[in-house]
Amino acid sequence: MANSTPSRYGAIKGGSDKRELFLKVVSGEVLTTFANKTVMTDKTRVRNISSGKSASFPAIGTTVAEYHTPGTEILGNAIQSDEKIITIDDKLISHASISDVDEAMSHFEVRSEYSRQIGEALAQTHDRNLFSLAIKAARDTGSGGIGVGAVGQANASSATLGATPTVAETITAIYAAAQKFDETNIPDSERYVFVSPSVYWSIVTNDKILNQDFGGSNGVYSDGTVINVAGMKIIKTNNLAVNHVTTTVDYGTKYQVDATKTLALILHPQALGTVKLMDLASEMEWDVRRQTWLMLSKMLVGHGVLRPECIYEIKKA
Repeated sequence: MANSTPSRYGAIKGGSDKRELFLKVVSGEVLTTFANKTVMTDKTRVRNISSGKSASFPAIGTTVAEYHTPGTEILGNAIQSDEKIITIDDKLISHASISDVDEAMSHFEVRSEYSRQIGEALAQTHDRNLFSLAIKAARDTGSGGIGVGAVGQANASSATLGATPTVAETITAIYAAAQKFDETNIPDSERYVFVSPSVYWSIVTNDKILNQDFGGSNGVYSDGTVINVAGMKIIKTNNLAVNHVTTTVDYGTKYQVDATKTLALILHPQALGTVKLMDLASEMEWDVRRQTWLMLSKMLVGHGVLRPECIYEIKKA
């Protein structure tokens, strides 16, 4: 029996691709880049200003107590004062342009997803700038450095481990940071340890931290969670161990530092300050000359170091 010769109506003019003319089944589900979680929004002091280019945070020094001899005149001890000034950075923007023709032909709603991605870009830069500023302060404690405390305040700290530190050594260094905070009178509450995912998961699998029965109030082995180390909350983030030395305008020279060697950053919310002149806002406008929709998100803020003694970096050599 001879084979039949079917008409392959999926091919264009008898071409080799027998399915070229068949329609695609569109799911309507948009596949986008997963959002990187931001963690620094509520971990700094925030001041909103309605005008001006900067905000001043006064710093008051300490005084001493002494025994008084009857008849000796009391003149009053001098208390030193200083200030920390945080200046607003240039306007930070993220934007996209959408053709009305492309939008009309698209099978999914474009604007909402693009708006989300634009806002996400600003949020990530906000987190990275704060982390890089804290790490720069920890390493810049020389004369005039941003890690030098004002009157009555200690400097920021940076501890260097070996080139390939073990998990146990990292955990021990975190305990040393907690001791340093105690000695500097940093409040016990609201201490945070920021680590990269690789450091976080190495800590999770270490039996010094979790309950020996693989469960308990400080984490569950089966869930891969750990809550505290040395009484400080552990938070994992992809925005910490990043090389911020770049030629782009993403970070600006104020925030440039190579943080790829950073293992952990211990912070108290009093460490850093954020001054907001314009909070995160979005705009969309039809550009008749280009026949496109211009979408833009913007913010006008500045970050600075307020209490350097509330910063402690742990890094490898």
